[in-house]
Amino acid sequence: MTVAVTAGALLAAGPFVYTAQAAGPSGVKAKGAFLLDASSGEEMWGKGSDTKREMASTTKVMTAAVVVSSGADLDRKITVKKAYRDYVSKWGGSTADLKTGDKLSLRQLLYGMLLPSGCDAAYALADAVGKGSSTTARADDFIAKMNAKARQLGMKNTEFDSFDGISKKGHNHSTARDMAKLGKYTLGSTNIRNVAKSTSTKQKATNGRTYTWYNTNQLLGSYKGVIGIKTGTGTKAGPCLVFAAERNGHSVVGVILNSGDRYPDAKKMLDWSLEQKTPKLDLRSLPEGAERD
Repeated sequence: MTVAVTAGALLAAGPFVYTAQAAGPSGVKAKGAFLLDASSGEEMWGKGSDTKREMASTTKVMTAAVVVSSGADLDRKITVKKAYRDYVSKWGGSTADLKTGDKLSLRQLLYGMLLPSGCDAAYALADAVGKGSSTTARADDFIAKMNAKARQLGMKNTEFDSFDGISKKGHNHSTARDMAKLGKYTLGSTNIRNVAKSTSTKQKATNGRTYTWYNTNQLLGSYKGVIGIKTGTGTKAGPCLVFAAERNGHSVVGVILNSGDRYPDAKKMLDWSLEQKTPKLDLRSLPEGAERD
């Protein structure tokens, strides 16, 4: 679905200021949604923003964050294992179609994970960065690192039990507010930004095989200033989206959890965020329930 830019919508240079309207953007259908001024850290608007929900493949935003913040050499090559392909086949996950035996760098695997949402690429990254004597042990250690990072970022209502959003224990959940914190954090990484804003990429394995991957985020290239971040869809989670836009050096992060109209929802949220020009109302002063479903 193509999302058009609202004519004349411009993001002012300098700090955002927001209108004192508790309603926020109208017509947002997502069960959970949140807008965060990534430049100032100010909360802009939320709907059901503290309700725990599954977040599907937006989980991979945290996977990318842990990989990049681990200090691992992103140019280190790893060999694709059959286990990664078998995992995707077993669980019906989205795939980067990695070929067993191919050697790709961690940086290339970030593209394979964030653009086509490859669960095989996510598994490869977890296996490469996690610690342990087996692939399973390393994946478990990596998930523990994801939860540690969530605590570090103040994501109080978030728990991970997977590196890709395929929850096997039923303990992979977050909130729109928490995922916005994660989105803001990842904007601070040039490595993640460069990957997340790419509409497509061609990556070559050491044997010469070329992988062509396309970004599943339809906001990219259809809404001016959008720079990522990640889509997600699951049976229980519904369509999800963590998105970010930047103009004139100023950034806003949005989150949509469980929406049948995630791109129209994102457009409404971005349009509204760009229109705010009067003093902001502190969301903490809103009446109880003002931000909830």
